Amino acid sequence: MQEKSNPLLCDIESGMCALPGNDSDSLGSNGFKSVTKPIKVIYYTDPICSSCWGIEPQLRKLKLEYGNSIEIEYRMGGLLPDWNYNSGGISKPSDVAHHWDEVSVYYDMPIDGAIWLEDPLSSSYPPSIAFKAAQLQDKEKAILFLREIREMVFLEKKNITKWEYLETAAKKAGLNVEQFKTDYEGRAKELFHEDLKLGKELGVRGFPTLFFMDKAGKTEKVYGSQAYASYENAILGLESKAQKSNYSKEFTSIFANYSSLTAREFSELTDTPRNESEKVLNEWTEKGILEKRTTKNGSIWRMK
Repeated sequence: MQEKSNPLLCDIESGMCALPGNDSDSLGSNGFKSVTKPIKVIYYTDPICSSCWGIEPQLRKLKLEYGNSIEIEYRMGGLLPDWNYNSGGISKPSDVAHHWDEVSVYYDMPIDGAIWLEDPLSSSYPPSIAFKAAQLQDKEKAILFLREIREMVFLEKKNITKWEYLETAAKKAGLNVEQFKTDYEGRAKELFHEDLKLGKELGVRGFPTLFFMDKAGKTEKVYGSQAYASYENAILGLESKAQKSNYSKEFTSIFANYSSLTAREFSELTDTPRNESEKVLNEWTEKGILEKRTTKNGSIWRMK
């Protein structure tokens, strides 16, 4: 079946974009442990993984509520090497377009699948290597960079394999672009392949995959896009004393933490009912405080 051979056609119900040919499930003896905080999270993802975009609301909330207890290490998984890596069933990029539109509705996160009709990506490797280049400079800025390129591909229909878009995202994330280019063309490729190798050793079968580990090496795994409670329970299962931070849910505070938000994210982070969150965001847009970008499958807001 096509769904089984093409990782871009994710299983919506399980929330997993599965890799072909990796059925192992072993954490191995890599000895990953948290250094600075009670729990280390190894997060395997990919810039064009629609299910990973689907967990942005949960992940952002997790950082606000449990940021004192967890450190998250982002790893790239290599979702789409190219369009020839599995000749047994891969179809054409245009087949992904309708699927992404369906995923958008299911996760309630804006995704415009038309990029696969207008300017399809040949691989997810270039943006993955670019992320590793960003990590070499600054881990926090790298996360901002990843968010930028995801907004580009999911909402703006931009082919993020192209250097012009990677460069723009690097500037927006506050990276030194000259250094970023040097690392992108050099050391970042090696680091990306290290991520791929480690992913196989850990038994990563698809994305998103999150490994939660305490200082003793005990591990909880969460596969696919799950409800917030699944990630929270993984933390509490390892560290029952983990304290939830009472972060400010005020409008300005939330946008100070995250410069762009979808209606689903705003709802998750502020406990605003989802049927009201869009109305609240539109009111602030009308007041001239926010700017709104609208796609055929939803909108995103950022501070002006």
